Amino acid sequence: MDAQRRETAPIEKKNFRIDVQVHDVLMGQPARPGLEPRGEPQKLPEPVFPQHPELAGDIELPGSVWPVDPANPYARRWSAPLIWRAMRGWLFPYLKSRVLPGDFHPIIAYLFTEWKCNLDCHYCWAFDNRVKGMTEDTAKRAIDWLHETGCRVLALMGGEVLLRPKFVHKVCYYAAKKGFWIYVPTNGRLLRPDVTDRLGDAGVAVFNLAVDSVEDRRELPKALQPIWPYFEYLVKKQHAYGYAVFFNINITRINLEDVRRLTEIAHDYGIATDYHINESPMLAQEHFQHAADNSTFITPQDWPKVDELIDWLIERNLSGYKMVNSVYRLNEMKAFMRGKVQDWSCRAGHNSIIIRTDGTLAPCFPMYSATFDWGAVEEPRFDRAQLEAMKTACQPHCFSTLNHNLAYCYDARRALRWVLKQALRGFQGTSGSFDH
Repeated sequence: MDAQRRETAPIEKKNFRIDVQVHDVLMGQPARPGLEPRGEPQKLPEPVFPQHPELAGDIELPGSVWPVDPANPYARRWSAPLIWRAMRGWLFPYLKSRVLPGDFHPIIAYLFTEWKCNLDCHYCWAFDNRVKGMTEDTAKRAIDWLHETGCRVLALMGGEVLLRPKFVHKVCYYAAKKGFWIYVPTNGRLLRPDVTDRLGDAGVAVFNLAVDSVEDRRELPKALQPIWPYFEYLVKKQHAYGYAVFFNINITRINLEDVRRLTEIAHDYGIATDYHINESPMLAQEHFQHAADNSTFITPQDWPKVDELIDWLIERNLSGYKMVNSVYRLNEMKAFMRGKVQDWSCRAGHNSIIIRTDGTLAPCFPMYSATFDWGAVEEPRFDRAQLEAMKTACQPHCFSTLNHNLAYCYDARRALRWVLKQALRGFQGTSGSFDH
């Protein structure tokens, strides 16, 4: 009976989730120093477009890239250059990080080109429309520095990344020329066909299409229906440019049926899905307008329905649906929303970092608003002891899918088993997720 009372007791309401003592340390320093100027501001080169004029526009795709199996119209075959791009982006930096001395070997960097957004999802604090976007000088210096560290995965982040499509085109073009595997997330509202063509032509490897509902909703405006023509064009042109597409879906208390519908749509179109369990801010966010009485935040009364949805997702994963999340991690969502402690060996600050719009660094996305000084581009100041002490407090409050996947796969046995599994299938993709 006592255990039942604890499980159904209301969660204490506060404007951050991390422990108070750690919160005060992370938020108690003066404003972070930005990136120091060095001579004249640098510029990104003007992209050449189109580099592949035969692929631009609404074309009939050639047989070499269009599906060969009429029974599976969204099947695809990965070419040797695309396989090499993925290995150069992920595998080789991973191997170097395991054998080179030192703690700081970024495999993936999240470049926040924007902190503004064109939508107002009620659960999301990850934008402030007073903040200026990243400059060309900061972007170029960041990419050059990351290249020197051995990092080869660049994930653009926001806000909404496509608020400045010309700027993003420049960033992607320059990074691709330096050998980066590039990841672009977007809510899709600004993903016009010409933007898809420019970014595909530049060399983007993955489009993360963030959708939480099928029809447009006031609390969840990241909806599929308003962007349907853009979505279909994006999926079609992946066969020309060689990028991949997946849905990024946030599980809230008001979209459980939408999650099922979006999962089936993704499966019908042959693309993957990635799931998050809704979280309130880890650190205090003074600009967040929906902190109180938020209709999207999951309550104890919602746990049984969310459990049922997670079990449904696990069944689909085991049946072969393409998912970024492992079955293990999907199961852990149940424990996480109940506030149970978990230690998942987070690699943030060692193998993953974020670069804010002003060029300053932080170990991970939940720490974006921290004033603690982890350095800036060209001058990182990550300290192993500080990171380990901080993570004892923040890991139980964090459900970062991307950082968890990095930690989960940083186990050499899992990584090698996954590579072998891919190799046995000719590097043509596998169903399910990491752990089966």
